[in-house]
Amino acid sequence: MRGADTFTESLFTMRQLEDFVPPTHPLRAIRAMTNRALAKLDGLFAQMYEADIKGGRPSIAPEKLLRAMLVQLLYSVRSERQLMEQTQYNLLFRWFIGLSMDDAVWVPSVFSKNRQRLIEHDAVIEFFNEVLAIAQEQDWLSGEHFSVDGTLIQAWAGHKSFVRKDGSDGGDGSHFKGQERNNETHYSKSDADSRLYRKGNSASQLSYMGHTLSDNRHGLIASAMVTQADGHAEREAAKAMLADAVQATDNEQAQVTVGADKGYDAQEFIEACLEMKVTPHVAQNTSGRRSAVPDEIAGTEGYAISQKKRKLIEQGFGWIKSIGNLRQMVVRGLKRVDQMFVLGMAAYNLVRMRTLGQMRPQMG
Repeated sequence: MRGADTFTESLFTMRQLEDFVPPTHPLRAIRAMTNRALAKLDGLFAQMYEADIKGGRPSIAPEKLLRAMLVQLLYSVRSERQLMEQTQYNLLFRWFIGLSMDDAVWVPSVFSKNRQRLIEHDAVIEFFNEVLAIAQEQDWLSGEHFSVDGTLIQAWAGHKSFVRKDGSDGGDGSHFKGQERNNETHYSKSDADSRLYRKGNSASQLSYMGHTLSDNRHGLIASAMVTQADGHAEREAAKAMLADAVQATDNEQAQVTVGADKGYDAQEFIEACLEMKVTPHVAQNTSGRRSAVPDEIAGTEGYAISQKKRKLIEQGFGWIKSIGNLRQMVVRGLKRVDQMFVLGMAAYNLVRMRTLGQMRPQMG
């Protein structure tokens, strides 16, 4: 018998948002780890809003704000406006963020303004560190063996915004064919922090450079940062991240190593690593030159292992560019780009940690 095409809506429902999310849904484990990390940041969140304690309209709870930003990355939502629209009718998004069925969704401009407060207090960096602390408790980090690499991130600015600093072109960058342009004489009107740069055989574009330090045990990202794009940024950022990693190492006798590609085979970088007591397992570049990596290091078994493990770092870059939608930024300014990149790497860690959490019981 054919069913009737009718629609009957109940005035009330006895179900909760929790009932609509399957028990085995992957977001359940990610939300549990996210809430655990956010609970450690309660003191920081209290300091962020001390100035508003006398009154005024309540702002977005920072916990909900961060969970909403994570949803945007995890589900490849293009913009904050689209995120607010989808949260209006998506029960899964509401459950993850912490909104009830009847809660009003925020205005996109209010969401953006509240996100600025997170930048001022480095809340995303602290959240990233707390997520990493959970991985450390689960023994998913070696804390000694790392890999380092960098990737270009396209800025939210076009070639026509790249104009002369002296204004001799009238502020119009439309007619640039046949003209020599560089970062010394030109800047982007749309995003002044971006730089015209190219890596390898790719075309020059206005970009930032994202850097990560991954732990070789399971490929989790141990550190992340964004800098302006130039020829020395990768090695300088690597030294800064390695210095922090060495300082965070509990065991003073630990033999810290770092794997990297041929782009890091420079004398000053190798010497800096050795000075920090980090063994440089950097791929030797012998194309018409002599490698700065000593043959005694390149001939070891640990060097060969690091060269295999360092490829795991590319998975993080691939994830944030394809799933996290960060191949081209939709925010402008170095601080905002850095915030989204670091949060993207925290989201990648959460996804990978959720998988590790499923595998470990089976292996035991």
